[in-house]
Amino acid sequence: MNRIKFAIATLVIVAFGAYFVLDLGQYLTLEFVQSRLASLQAFRDENFALTVAIYFVFYVVATGISIPGAILLTLLGGAIFGLWWGTLLVSFASSIGATGAFLASRLLLRDWVQRRFGAYLAPINKGFEKDGAFYLFSLRMVPLVPFFIVNLLMGLTSISVPAYYLASQIGMFVSTVVYVNAGAELAQITSLSGLVSPSVIVSFTLLGVVPLVAKVLIGVIQR
Repeated sequence: MNRIKFAIATLVIVAFGAYFVLDLGQYLTLEFVQSRLASLQAFRDENFALTVAIYFVFYVVATGISIPGAILLTLLGGAIFGLWWGTLLVSFASSIGATGAFLASRLLLRDWVQRRFGAYLAPINKGFEKDGAFYLFSLRMVPLVPFFIVNLLMGLTSISVPAYYLASQIGMFVSTVVYVNAGAELAQITSLSGLVSPSVIVSFTLLGVVPLVAKVLIGVIQR
């Protein structure tokens, strides 16, 4: 177990170090994505399988080491791959990465997480004790707590890995589709008039409506 912990800790440290040393954060900005979108799409057309692999691995690693930026990566997935491929890739990459962060927290970061995010622990644990995995499902459906913080905090609970993965993937699916679709629509905008097209308006309306609908739905189920 100590060797496993050491190996995981080493991987996390190396990945985190590479992120800051190589200044990879500059690539997780909307401005960079917009300025390079045409080039990324051209690269995708010539190297589809490689583009899929790079995007998928980067998403899993970024999520696994708890780097904020999941929403931007999801929008990027829609912009590069479109709705169907983007949804497929993001759904699995985000769930696998979230599970990796969850396991890292459980094995390595328990004490650090308690110190760093102690204010979030009380309501999370109270809700988990009452509703179990459904509480995690509701957190995924209605993202009131940041995605990466949920991953870390859930590592402090007793939820099983399979239950965590399934609740995460199912709970995040609707919002994944909405954000991927928004990214796909953004990729189609070529002029200012495109900003007021019906499809774009619908996509961004859904970004605000879905969490509200999910909250109402969860409230009905809990009654």
